[in-house]
Amino acid sequence: MRSVVFSLVAAACLTGMPAISFAQTPPSVEISDDEIERRAKTIGRQLRCVACQNQSIEESPSTAAEDMRFIILERLKEGRTDEEIIQELHESYGDFILLKPPFKPSTFLLWGLPFFLLLGAGLWFWRAVRKYSDESVNLDT
Repeated sequence: MRSVVFSLVAAACLTGMPAISFAQTPPSVEISDDEIERRAKTIGRQLRCVACQNQSIEESPSTAAEDMRFIILERLKEGRTDEEIIQELHESYGDFILLKPPFKPSTFLLWGLPFFLLLGAGLWFWRAVRKYSDESVNLDT
């Protein structure tokens, strides 16, 4: 009796395992049209992978990037424009997904910080040079 139950459980597990493994990966999309492939890569280079830091979904090996590439290919095959696809993903993930975020009040620090850091470094350098030159003049007298 135990061996029959064990055999049934083992058979159920073994027959269900392939379905589980296929459910985790999106079906592959064969691209026959070079134009769709080129557009998909262009869109992919503009979007950031949500799992990786500062990698486009075109460069990222993560499954999240793979899923997003699949979504892009599906939308292109449906006949959507590049802007519609980018807008859909932007609405879903926010400004983070764009490798070049828009300039608006919420991203001002992102765009302005490099300028202010460069300005601060320049002022610090100018003061250090001025202080050093003042000290060297005082030592000469």
